[in-house]
Amino acid sequence: MSQPSVVFDHVWKKFRRGERHTALRDVITSWMTQPSRRRHRDDLGADEFWALQDVSFEVHRGQALGIIGPNGAGKSTVLKLLTRILKPTKGRGWTRGRVGALIEVSSGFHHDLTGRENLYLQGAILGMRRDEVTRKMDAIVDFAGIGEFIDTPVKRYSSGMNARLGFSVAAHIEPEVLIIDEVLAVGDAAFQQKCYQRLEEFRRNGVAIVFVSHNMQVVVSLCDRALLLRRGRPPLLSNVGEVADLYSSIGENAVDSRVTVRSCTLSRRGEDSGIGGVVPPTTPLTLQLRIAVHVDLSRTRIGFEVVRHDGLIMFHGTPMADGAPAMELQAGQEVTMRIDFTANLLRGTYRINVHLSDTNRLWDQIDVAGVVSFVVHETTRVEGCAELTPSYELSVTSATSEPDHTPAVTRTR
Repeated sequence: MSQPSVVFDHVWKKFRRGERHTALRDVITSWMTQPSRRRHRDDLGADEFWALQDVSFEVHRGQALGIIGPNGAGKSTVLKLLTRILKPTKGRGWTRGRVGALIEVSSGFHHDLTGRENLYLQGAILGMRRDEVTRKMDAIVDFAGIGEFIDTPVKRYSSGMNARLGFSVAAHIEPEVLIIDEVLAVGDAAFQQKCYQRLEEFRRNGVAIVFVSHNMQVVVSLCDRALLLRRGRPPLLSNVGEVADLYSSIGENAVDSRVTVRSCTLSRRGEDSGIGGVVPPTTPLTLQLRIAVHVDLSRTRIGFEVVRHDGLIMFHGTPMADGAPAMELQAGQEVTMRIDFTANLLRGTYRINVHLSDTNRLWDQIDVAGVVSFVVHETTRVEGCAELTPSYELSVTSATSEPDHTPAVTRTR
């Protein structure tokens, strides 16, 4: 096999809480006063913490690695180490070939310069010659969709316009390695889709991609493997389906101290094992949940909720609204739930939340949030959120046809 395009070799990175270097005097003062300068690199001072611990991976040509995890897990730190914005405490990471990177919205942009002027500036940062930027200017501006504002100072751009311009530059440098943080989340849906199509094109052309995202549907669609970062726990590197199944598991979520989740399984209806990655629309699913109760909970109402990754509530219901009586729960008891439902949903990552509440509102609601997640993956629908399983009838007739002539009819599902 050829040499990898991206290597991250047993990398550790630590930071000091409150550390801020805004001027040379800050750097000198920090260097002179840090007791850690006299300690072994493995030691942590009172104000230090490990942002990354022993992270390793490789990405070859034509491969894509998704990096996922909760906020603060170190995802962006990995990208900044790869692009040499930061230096590792231990270990090493490197890339081979021309690198296109988009780590922060408008990174490298000067807010007092126009969009056109910033294209030359950003292009130089990414290793493009001036004549190369000039030659590709029209294509970059067209892709970003901000042609009428290209000669306006970027300080007057919205965050979405900045993101579109920044990605468009990175998309036109013909990179061998592409490193992208989830800055695309601020763009509109149409531009996001165009970006993901360009990433697919890069991958087919042999570009190695490292991609940070909270959108598991995109990660599953684009990536071969995924790296799950979790603060205080070892990183997990595996095939994307396995990591998608583990992401947002019970262990990653804080649960109210009044209850404990004993077990939770989401499976295809009639099967015992977990769903193991992605499901197509209209898949019948079963959620089985066992919760231990540590305090008395009178008049308990159970709520079941499915939420898309962007926070849109796709469904919220309760068996009590369908006639089931409220439950009188006592400390030491366990509640076992089985909820059958159908994923009449389009592409996206979805979390299941369960709520316990008092019908009389005398005690605060208990949120068992994100007990499990699942990914719906499909490519045939244009957009939307619900799977309506449409069928189509199309007919074409000539304006001169006789009224009693039967037109040709095309039916699809």
